[in-house]
Amino acid sequence: MRTVPQPTRHAHLRADDLTKGFEARPVLSGVSLTASAGQRVGVIGENGRGKSTLLRLLAGDLDPDTGSVTRHGSVATADQELPFADDDTVGTIVDRALAAARAALAEVDAAASALAGDEPGADDRYAGALAEAERLEAWDAERRADLALAALGAPADRSRRLAELSVGQRYRVRLACVLAERADVLLLDEPTNHLDASGMDYLTARLREHRGVVVLVSHDRTLLDEVCTALLDLDPNADGEVVLHGGGYSAFKAAKAAERARWEQRYALESARDAELREEVAAAEARLITSWRPPKGAGKHKRATRAPSRMRNVARRLDELTGQRVPKPPEPLRFSGPDLAAGPDEVLLGASGVTVPGRLRPHPDLAVAAGGRLVVSGENGTGKSTLLAVLAGRLAPATGVVRHGARTRIGLLSQESDFPDPALSPARLVRDPEPLRDLGLLPDVDLTRPVGRLSTGQRRRLSLALLLLGSPHVLLLDEPTNHLSITLVDELTEALLVTSAAVVVATHDRRLRGDLASWPHLRLI
Repeated sequence: MRTVPQPTRHAHLRADDLTKGFEARPVLSGVSLTASAGQRVGVIGENGRGKSTLLRLLAGDLDPDTGSVTRHGSVATADQELPFADDDTVGTIVDRALAAARAALAEVDAAASALAGDEPGADDRYAGALAEAERLEAWDAERRADLALAALGAPADRSRRLAELSVGQRYRVRLACVLAERADVLLLDEPTNHLDASGMDYLTARLREHRGVVVLVSHDRTLLDEVCTALLDLDPNADGEVVLHGGGYSAFKAAKAAERARWEQRYALESARDAELREEVAAAEARLITSWRPPKGAGKHKRATRAPSRMRNVARRLDELTGQRVPKPPEPLRFSGPDLAAGPDEVLLGASGVTVPGRLRPHPDLAVAAGGRLVVSGENGTGKSTLLAVLAGRLAPATGVVRHGARTRIGLLSQESDFPDPALSPARLVRDPEPLRDLGLLPDVDLTRPVGRLSTGQRRRLSLALLLLGSPHVLLLDEPTNHLSITLVDELTEALLVTSAAVVVATHDRRLRGDLASWPHLRLI
């Protein structure tokens, strides 16, 4: 029988009424959260709602404009991007993660020497050092790091420079070190990005066993269901509040739909009541202006004193009712996939005997017909991204042949968004911003902001929008759900199932793979 680790009692995280804005634009407002040992909180919300910003505030990497954060216990973070110096190596990240464990072991040795030398207070010192080393499981730290690196498919050679690694490899190194560190509070931003199936299984198991606090941002619906004890929804409710929901994503989705229905119903009822009251006020005002006559024998001064008083009472009542009204439910961004053509040729895309040394091994030939479907799967390092780049014509194969239809338009959504000039706005990247607006991927306020100031998720939305505006006959999608909000993931999945264009998807997203289970599969090894 497996022993479940007991929670780290002093692990605790609290945020009170956090507010944060950038460039005079509010990102977070009135966010509060309390999490104790054993609790695992998922943070969800539309792209641009401030999910990554919240993690940075919780970690202390950013200061809130108002509000406060209280932390008890050590904190480890895994951001979506890992900054590094030119000479940083895998060993640099490992050393930082294991510094506390190594220091604890060094203190145990020093305290043992003091004990052997009968130094004053040596007993207490040794007992304290031993307790800290046991708390950190310090004797097992090096093995944990090696195991995590291997389980996540991260480079294990401590001498390898981070600059030589891909974005995905660097993230897996950092995530492995965070999991090996045994910090009390884990703050993880999109931890399933760049993980294959075995890596996600390992991550899920480690998070479920974590004895402290976990706060994670993720679009992975399966991870949210399997790991989280609660979800913090940054999309405000009818009362303008950020709400903490118990349970995983499936329970949240049903609760959110019911909440939205109640909000719309309440708004409709209050709007109808408001209209009735305004009609009553208008009628009363008309009567006071045109029909009021004081009783026979009354002086004009009596009319002058009673009429304003009556109007003030009516106006006060209307103001009170108006102040209590629920705001109109905001119209959410809804992705509207364009009508893409099936293609002018029967076979739009094919590949035979394609290889790239060190990146793509021989695999079965493939052919994508007009309106066809294909899921490319395989562990990290088997060449899924490389194959899609070859099919898109962005990378020349060492052997083999790629065939395109004569008039076939092919579009590739790469894993990482890359824009040549971050100072340009989305509206300036296209000839006509109206079709961009019609896709429902970016709100109007973000269409004129420089790309470099958009969040990672918003840049991912822009990449998807630019791809679709090219009206491709073949969509090549490399981990299309990375960085996107859960709502958009659901809408994108629905669009992929019905589009007339051919679609080739490489993904580790477990829910998406389930949704596309009926599609033909090509597994790379």
